[in-house]
Amino acid sequence: MAKRVTKRTEAGQAIEDLIIEIVATFFLLRAEGMRIGVVSPSGEGYWSVLRLLKLNGPQTVPQLARYRYVPRQSVQKLANEMLKDGVIELVNNPAHKRSKLLRLTSRGDIVFQEMSDRIAKLAETLAKQQDAAQLQNAADVVKKLHEQLREMLDQ
Repeated sequence: MAKRVTKRTEAGQAIEDLIIEIVATFFLLRAEGMRIGVVSPSGEGYWSVLRLLKLNGPQTVPQLARYRYVPRQSVQKLANEMLKDGVIELVNNPAHKRSKLLRLTSRGDIVFQEMSDRIAKLAETLAKQQDAAQLQNAADVVKKLHEQLREMLDQ
C-alpha cells in the first residue's frame, strides 16, 4: 500500500521549516538557560514557573501543568525543588481543601528579577547581530503559532 503524501504548499513548507528551527533552538536555549541558571539542572523551566506565579498569582500544581501542557508530576518535582529553595510557598486554596496554591515568596520575587536580568543580558547579546524589525516580525509569527496551537490543544 502506497503512503499518501500530503500536498505541500509554500506556506506549509515554511511552517515546517520554522517548527524544525524552533525545536532545535529550544534545546539550545534550554542548555544556555541551564548555564545561566534560569532552567533547573533537570531541564525544567524554573524561571518560567516563577514568571507564571508573578503574572497570574498563586496557582496549583495541576493549573501550572495544564497551562504549560506538561505532566503534573514534572511540575510537582520542580515545585518541590522551588519550595526547598524558598522561592515559593504553599498557601491554602479556598477552592479546594487538599490542593494547595503555590505562591511566590519575597525571596522568589528577588530571584525572579535576578533571573530576568540574566535573560535580558542574553537577549541583548543575541540581538547585537540582528535587525529589530525582523526580530519583531519573527516574534509575532511565533506568537500567532502559539495561539493557534493552544486553540487546537484546547479543543
